Amino acid sequence: MNVRSNIPSDIIGLTTPSPLSRRGFFMTASAAAAAGYTLAAGPVRAQVVTTDTTGLKVGDATVKVAGGDMPVYFARPDNATNPPVVLVAMEIFGLHEYIRDVTRRLAKAGALAIAPNYYFRSGEDLTKITEMPKLMPIVNGKTDAELMADLDATVAWAKAQGGDTGKLAILGFCRGGRTVWEYSAHNKDLKAGVAFYGSLVDPPAQKEKWPKSPTELAADVKAPVLGLYGAEDTGIPVAQVEAMKEALAKANKTAEFKIYPGAPHGFHADYRPSYRKEAAEDGWKMAIEWLKKHKVLA
Repeated sequence: MNVRSNIPSDIIGLTTPSPLSRRGFFMTASAAAAAGYTLAAGPVRAQVVTTDTTGLKVGDATVKVAGGDMPVYFARPDNATNPPVVLVAMEIFGLHEYIRDVTRRLAKAGALAIAPNYYFRSGEDLTKITEMPKLMPIVNGKTDAELMADLDATVAWAKAQGGDTGKLAILGFCRGGRTVWEYSAHNKDLKAGVAFYGSLVDPPAQKEKWPKSPTELAADVKAPVLGLYGAEDTGIPVAQVEAMKEALAKANKTAEFKIYPGAPHGFHADYRPSYRKEAAEDGWKMAIEWLKKHKVLA
């Protein structure tokens, strides 16, 4: 039995070490925790990207879903009355400062951006978990059916807050990148998606909880999706990206891909050693342009 084949590909990419450029490059675990970053991913880079709240309204809220009140973090332009809505699909590490900062970046671009904490039912604060073996059963136990329902509820909440769900998009990273593909096949009202290194092929062991992988859903994708991947991602081989690209083209779906030479999994995650500044900045620029092209952002 190939044990590796039953490990989600995003986890393979996450657990492959990235080279460190120099000593003293990281915050200590205690400093990282105080700054609001996740602990399971290891020490945090000292040079993280930070986005201020000037001109924004930001905060924490809850969304009614099956099983309770789901926490969300939102950010929106302070004076916008009917901003477009962008869902932020997080990594496996919970609703920590990097995801909150990404949410603020999208708000600076004009969106009501919302990051839902759809792992809340475990009762655990994923940002405080230090060991991957404790974290993985929680995130791998999330069914696609429940995830799609949680995202639908978040969209309904955004509409109730004055968001323009006629201009709806989703952007996600790592496991959240997989979520982008899945939600793009689920929601007919979605206008665009951006998947940063989202896994495309699921492990066989997850079939009951995740009935169809993104590649298997290619013909069902309903919105234009931009896929951003790293050539050195050890969990998502370039061949899988090319296969997804081919499947989408065969089904006459609108999608674009960019594969960054030398970039590993997590190249946009500015708090981890996997961060690659050039690829991250170019990917973000492409993401914003994609949302503008498909008339989500002005």
